[in-house]
Amino acid sequence: MRFEYHASQFSTEHSEEEKQQFTLEFQSITSQMHEAMQQGLPANSSEVQELVKTHYEFVARFWKPNKGAYKNLALMYIMPSEYRDYYENVGEGLSKYTYDALCMWADENLPD
Repeated sequence: MRFEYHASQFSTEHSEEEKQQFTLEFQSITSQMHEAMQQGLPANSSEVQELVKTHYEFVARFWKPNKGAYKNLALMYIMPSEYRDYYENVGEGLSKYTYDALCMWADENLPD
């Protein structure tokens, strides 16, 4: 599996060690999402929704989005962008699967 996200994409307010840790955490979340997709788990399954919660908690360390903002982030995963390319490089269809899962979680868990 190839991961294109790397530490330089995180804020310069963090040490290099922190950036490397963020990269590893993000890669782990993505890898787990890919595994769930390969196992055929639906995006709304409790296992996948727990992964989305972990994703949100990761994102919230840098920025605390409300429902609309989080769903807009998810939209970047399916629109032509480096995000979509990243997810599709991990596994074909992962960008849409992640988008669906994030939107479902946001609708159930975040304020407007």
